[in-house]
Amino acid sequence: MHVKFCGFTQLADIYTAAQLGVDAVGLVFYPPSPRAVTQAQAQTLSAALPAFVSVVALVVNMPHDELVELADNVAFDIIQFHGDETPEQCQQLAGAVNKRWIKALRINTDQGDLNSMDSVKAQIERFAAAGASSILLDAYHPNKYGGTGARFDWSLIPQNSSLPVILAGGLDAQNIAATSDLPIYGVDVSGGIEHDKGKKDSAKMRAFMKAVKRDRWQSDAILETI
Repeated sequence: MHVKFCGFTQLADIYTAAQLGVDAVGLVFYPPSPRAVTQAQAQTLSAALPAFVSVVALVVNMPHDELVELADNVAFDIIQFHGDETPEQCQQLAGAVNKRWIKALRINTDQGDLNSMDSVKAQIERFAAAGASSILLDAYHPNKYGGTGARFDWSLIPQNSSLPVILAGGLDAQNIAATSDLPIYGVDVSGGIEHDKGKKDSAKMRAFMKAVKRDRWQSDAILETI
C-alpha cells in the first residue's frame, strides 16, 4: 500500500513525513487553496526530501506557460491534475515538461458523468489511453476541487481498473482499515493528518502510517519499532 501525504506548507512537517516512510508528498499550486504554496516555498520543501520520496505537484487548470515555469523552478516528479483537464490536455501539458502524471476524478453519485462504476471505469480508460500513470478518486464538491475531507461511495471503485487507483477523501487513522478490501493501489490524505489546513499533526501522521502498515503489509512485531 502506497501512501501520499498532501498539502504541505511547513518544513518540519516534511521532515516528519519522510522519517515516517511516506512514499510521496503533495504540494498544492492552486492559489485559492488554504494549502497552496509559492514556488519559493516549494523549492525549500522539495529540497528537504530524501531520495525515493516522490514530490507531486497538484495543479488545477494551470495554463501551459505557468506549468512550464513551475517545472523550470521547482523540483517535482509527478503532476497531479486536479481540475477539469481532459485526457488530451493532460497528455499535452505533461509532455511539455516531460513529467509523469495522474488525474483526479471527482465522484458525484447524484449527477454528472461519474455516478456509476461503469462510468468511472470508462473515464479511467480514457486517461489510461492518454498516458496517465495512475488515477486518483476523490469526492465531488460543487465549489471546491478537493481537500474537503468528504468521502464518496467506495462501491463505485472499479474492480478491474485500467490504471492503479489512488483513494482520497475523508481518510484518517480511524477509518483506513475499512479500505483493506478495496481494489486500490494507494491512499492520499490531507485533512486527516492535520490540526489546521496546511499544518500537519505529527501524531496523526504517525497513527496513519502505523494503521496502513498494520492493515496492509507489516506485522505487529515490526510496528512496535516505529
